[in-house]
Amino acid sequence: MTTTTTHLAVGSLVVGVAVLALKAFAYWLTGSVALMSDALESIVNVVTALVALVAIRVAAAPADAAHPYGHYKAEFFSAVIEGAMIIVAAVLIMNEAWKGLLSPRALDAPFEGLLVNGLATAINGVWCWVLIVWGRRHKSPALVADGHHLLSDVLSSGAVVVGVLLAVLTGWYVLDPILAGLVAINILRSGWKVVMSSLSGLLDEAVPEEQLSRMRTVIATATDGVIEVHDLRTRHAGRMTFVDCHLVVPGKTTVDEAHEKCDAIEEAVRDEFGDVTITIHVEPDSHAEEGRTMVL
Repeated sequence: MTTTTTHLAVGSLVVGVAVLALKAFAYWLTGSVALMSDALESIVNVVTALVALVAIRVAAAPADAAHPYGHYKAEFFSAVIEGAMIIVAAVLIMNEAWKGLLSPRALDAPFEGLLVNGLATAINGVWCWVLIVWGRRHKSPALVADGHHLLSDVLSSGAVVVGVLLAVLTGWYVLDPILAGLVAINILRSGWKVVMSSLSGLLDEAVPEEQLSRMRTVIATATDGVIEVHDLRTRHAGRMTFVDCHLVVPGKTTVDEAHEKCDAIEEAVRDEFGDVTITIHVEPDSHAEEGRTMVL
């Protein structure tokens, strides 16, 4: 676990608590159901930030006898938990929105509350950008999922601020619970996307085709004296990508020469893609057959 990733995870927890306090204060000032829905989502933000921090620490644990491939998938479990909690929050908000729709009421101190909520939204906006950018850079699904969740929060919070302001200016206070319901629907969509993207990693999905194509090119140009590379397979787990393939060389190639070719391929792939674990099975040219997934 890099120091930067750890600091970002801790930062998410601190920012989540600060934003939660601001949004709860905004709800206390106004009594707005829509602002209450915003505060409820912030509670989920705090809990999921804590889950992400734990998952990142677990994922960083070195491989051991019981987990020879490492603990990288822990981050995917974190993202699934986040998605599930987002969905639960959406259901709770829908319930409160329905109650507010049955009994709409005027808001107290609306402008002060909207100002406080706007400040919280601005803080979330800056932090979600930081999480997404650095999460992708460090190949951390937990941080990226947390960032996308916050982005959804920022968008829905912005809509809430505009909608509540419109309700105050027009006197149509029924807009307040309607907005809360719309926030819940948006949160539900966000949670579903997070869960589905995380499941792909848990199911050992291959790297994207664009990255796989680049990998084929890197392998093909990494060394000479290779007849064929076939059965290239990939999967990703957190920041780590696992690659295995079969390398066909002339039958007279010595073990030392074959080893050098494997080293050249491994070094080239790691230089291009970063955290990669590569397994290469060397075969003599008598094993070069048709009908396989070819790289060369």
